[in-house]
Amino acid sequence: MKFIFAALLCVPVAVSAADAAGAPPSENVRWRQHAEHARIVRDNWGIAHVYGKSDADAVFGMIYAQAEDDFNRIERNYLSGLGWLAQAEGESALYSDLRARLFIDVGRLQRQYRSAPAWLKSLMDAWSEGLNYYLSKHPNVRAKVIRHFEPWMALSFTEGSIGGDIETIDLGALQKFYGQSMPVPLDSARVEQAVPEEFPGGSNGFALAPARSASGHAMLWINPHTSYYFRSELQMVSEQGLNVYGAVTWGQFFVYQGFNARNGWMHTSYGGDAIDEYAETIVKKPDGLYYKYASALKKLESTRINIPFKQASGLGNRSFTVYRSHHGPIIRAENGRWIAIKLLQTPVPALSQSYLRTKTSDYASFRKTQDMRTDTSNNTVYADANGTIAYFHGNFIPKRNPAFDFSHPVDGSNPATEWQGPHAIEDTITLLNPSNGWLFNSNNWPFSAAGEQSPKAENFPRYMWIRGENPRGPHAVEVLSKLDHATLDSLIAAGYDGHLTAFDVLLPPLFAAYDALSGADPRRDDLKEAIAILRAWNKHTAADSAATAIAIFWGQGLIERNGAAARDADEPVYDYLVDKLTDAERLAGLRAALDKLRQDFGREGPAWGEINRFQRLTGDIVQPFDDARPSLPVGFAPSQWGALASFDSAKPRKTKKIYGSTGNSFIAAVDFGPTVHAKALMSGGESGDPSSPHFSDQALMFSQGRFRDVLFYPEDVRAHAERSYNP
Repeated sequence: MKFIFAALLCVPVAVSAADAAGAPPSENVRWRQHAEHARIVRDNWGIAHVYGKSDADAVFGMIYAQAEDDFNRIERNYLSGLGWLAQAEGESALYSDLRARLFIDVGRLQRQYRSAPAWLKSLMDAWSEGLNYYLSKHPNVRAKVIRHFEPWMALSFTEGSIGGDIETIDLGALQKFYGQSMPVPLDSARVEQAVPEEFPGGSNGFALAPARSASGHAMLWINPHTSYYFRSELQMVSEQGLNVYGAVTWGQFFVYQGFNARNGWMHTSYGGDAIDEYAETIVKKPDGLYYKYASALKKLESTRINIPFKQASGLGNRSFTVYRSHHGPIIRAENGRWIAIKLLQTPVPALSQSYLRTKTSDYASFRKTQDMRTDTSNNTVYADANGTIAYFHGNFIPKRNPAFDFSHPVDGSNPATEWQGPHAIEDTITLLNPSNGWLFNSNNWPFSAAGEQSPKAENFPRYMWIRGENPRGPHAVEVLSKLDHATLDSLIAAGYDGHLTAFDVLLPPLFAAYDALSGADPRRDDLKEAIAILRAWNKHTAADSAATAIAIFWGQGLIERNGAAARDADEPVYDYLVDKLTDAERLAGLRAALDKLRQDFGREGPAWGEINRFQRLTGDIVQPFDDARPSLPVGFAPSQWGALASFDSAKPRKTKKIYGSTGNSFIAAVDFGPTVHAKALMSGGESGDPSSPHFSDQALMFSQGRFRDVLFYPEDVRAHAERSYNP
């Protein structure tokens, strides 16, 4: 493909003194070299196709293009990752920063950068240089805190999931513990941990074997559910074998979910258990704090962490004394003991694995990156041009003594609870070319991943999966088992199938409760029309469906009133709603839902699309919504009801209408033939700038699930090019 780059990279670049103001001469030279060897082609959707002579040139160009689209999100991700967010957002971010700083140490990251492999250092160098070059070229863009990026900063954010391992730590409990001047341990103390609301999203990945497709090629469905605008969409190409397309979490220099000319991968969350908590027994002595371990006492390490924060008069500062055992930092107190958290922290290998997977070409090379075992939060659905499909449930999973229940804090004083190294991939839950010709994951357990060909739970220790089945699991099995002679369009249709499977089990008890009412019971007439609408419903979401609105408002109300009780009972909320509610509670819930609909929309049966809307007003990271401003009707539904194409909202809602803010984001269907063919869709548009034509040019398509062709090959990109330029 060298001839392509020769044509694309022939424009010389001048870096003026004004452009490079403040930059040292050596940095100025590096900027010029990278800029001369990188070319950005924007297609008619504003998507950047970045061509570089080397991988480092491609990284330089792609991060520059990302910054053009939304520098604000890039900087915020690194402020969050480094524990510097309070410098931009004030005291409200103090404990978020403290949580990050329990693990992130600048000096350690700098040392890890210096000792990193030369190839990775060159990419980190190019990454920081691309961002600094962007800031030098755009003096009107004012960074909130990071006015000069350093290459080691890339190691603070090495894995592209929404909500990394560190964010599993509850901020309320952390503040309760470290908000005191000195958290003295008391055997009688009992600190209740706040139970955060479960993130209302999810993700779906499907892979089809050649026997299931019309083309005779393997196919992949990439369907992450994240907060909207969490990732950009772009392509990276170099003369060193890089040619990858997909979703890039803002500020990172690798495609997190996507494909190259030979293979593709889709990540979902909630795989094997890679994080553990240890209950430490604290003993106070004259010379400090100790904790019990085996038959001895070990000194509890204490350090001071200073957190600067923004205030009206400048920067303030809060200092915290934090504690850690050999298991990890202390994050809360519970039942008279201190809880330490243990998680994997290997940023150089983690960043290496994230990048190297994008350059794999077949199952063997992809599996080699999986064998690095640094990915702590992802399952992976895989397909390639050789016709291989595969599934990996988790990646890094530590060996443990199965006699202990690691879903709760274990006794930190017992050496038998220690990790025993990582499991080999072949010992974890995987699938390779199942005979049924399809596999999937929807953030659920792996035991339905290939229908009858799925792994069996009894063959694995309990800690190898952390979630049970969810309503999207049976839904995926339903659509995939019927999918044959698949095309890109029929794969997309399967991914957007509207069946809300949760109501298959939730509605029959409601109908039984209604049918059991006596003829004289006033609830029989009161609820008659709503029950009739729900009985006639096919349980498929649609914009023109009143039944969808009634069912979702009823179900959401039941969860809000009973979710805490289900958590206390350690029972899935859907099982709790079916097994534990009384008839009276079900019927009262329906009346409450109808009252809410009448209150907000003037009648008890508005169409779902009248309520459920897409709106993008600003480039703010947390989007505002306004019932008085234009919006688009959406027929999709939240994933918690079994919707594969998820469209969900932030809670609590501040408007009458429901505005999507999380769910389907970047979505793609890929066919891996001799030439790769794909269709994709992005929530809203590629740019975060409201003045850009690409801020909301995909909004109507997104609200209707209408996809566009992916422009993967240079001739297609050139044919649809809107702009071509050097950084």
